[in-house]
Amino acid sequence: MNSYPLLTPVPISGLGIHFRGDVATPIVNVRDKGAKGDGKTNDTAAFQAAVDDVPLTGGTVIVPRGDYRIDVTKAIVLHSNMLFLMDPAATLAAIPTDSGRYWVIKVWEVDNVRIVGGTIVGERTGHQGTTGEQGYGINIQSSTNVMVSDINIRNCWGDGMWIGALGADGQAVPAVNVMVNRVVSTNNRRQGLSIGPAENVVIMNSTFSGSDGTNPKAGIDIEPQRQGFTRNITISHCIMTRNRGCGMEVHGNVIGLSVDNCVFNDNFGYGVLTNEEHDMNEKEPTGLTFSNNTFTRNGLVGALIAGHSNYVHIAHNTMVGNGFRYPLNPGDDPDRDWWTRHDAGISAPGDAEHSVEPELLIREAASNVTVRDNTFT
Repeated sequence: MNSYPLLTPVPISGLGIHFRGDVATPIVNVRDKGAKGDGKTNDTAAFQAAVDDVPLTGGTVIVPRGDYRIDVTKAIVLHSNMLFLMDPAATLAAIPTDSGRYWVIKVWEVDNVRIVGGTIVGERTGHQGTTGEQGYGINIQSSTNVMVSDINIRNCWGDGMWIGALGADGQAVPAVNVMVNRVVSTNNRRQGLSIGPAENVVIMNSTFSGSDGTNPKAGIDIEPQRQGFTRNITISHCIMTRNRGCGMEVHGNVIGLSVDNCVFNDNFGYGVLTNEEHDMNEKEPTGLTFSNNTFTRNGLVGALIAGHSNYVHIAHNTMVGNGFRYPLNPGDDPDRDWWTRHDAGISAPGDAEHSVEPELLIREAASNVTVRDNTFT
């Protein structure tokens, strides 16, 4: 068991995102709508009835302690102007399904929603099918002013959380002003957290661990692809650990990312990878800052700045003891074990600090990269 120093939280008031913190009335208790919480009854209809009973002008759904079973092919669909408040001892557990796409909680095309407390458990261990990879714990799309806090999410068929957009490529409506605070997302089949087209997202004081099952198997994957752009993302005081892929992947169409005071350790792939897919006509990831982070015991390079990543600042990080899988052994199959194929042709600029291996690698195609005041092995 690894131990870490207590992570210092960033004051919410300093993040530029403001959420009301009160418990709004009227208050609707899911038990009053027939939810049993006995670990056997399908409580989905009772939960939805409680949500629907909250006026669109505002209110709160209360979930007392209990073991609630949820039909994830229907999901709990939240609407605007509401607080979904779970007791710390409340669990929403997915009923096993053969569907490759499902949701425990859906937050789609709504505004001003808070989800607080409790545990969400997916059904990957009891999943009845073999295809698909889009089973989500919490799915936020095309919504504004959403806060998720103090929740544990685990065992989803796809991602613990998804923040993104609805709509066709180039016309998608992004999620805007989303905060994730004190969330633990672990043992999910694809990612702990995926971010698609979104703007003004803050992820803080959270842990994303143990992703394993289907690629990319990362702690956090920021990959809007051609659907749109991801802009102004802050990831602070988080831990990405023991993922079968990378701790974090950052792909094309990402503009403006700050990662500070995070821990990337014991991931089988890279601690952090930045790259873009040229065949998808993506804009290179641009405006990336990595500061005051720790990268240790990752299987490949601590941080790989690949593709045409542009305007990248790497400062005051500690990169120690990475590369237990670097270089690859003859006969290794990277596609079997992690998302990004290691490129033996990686070359680094002449600056000595840029070429420390296997702690930090920067491809020559990357531009406007500054590296300063880091600590290496």
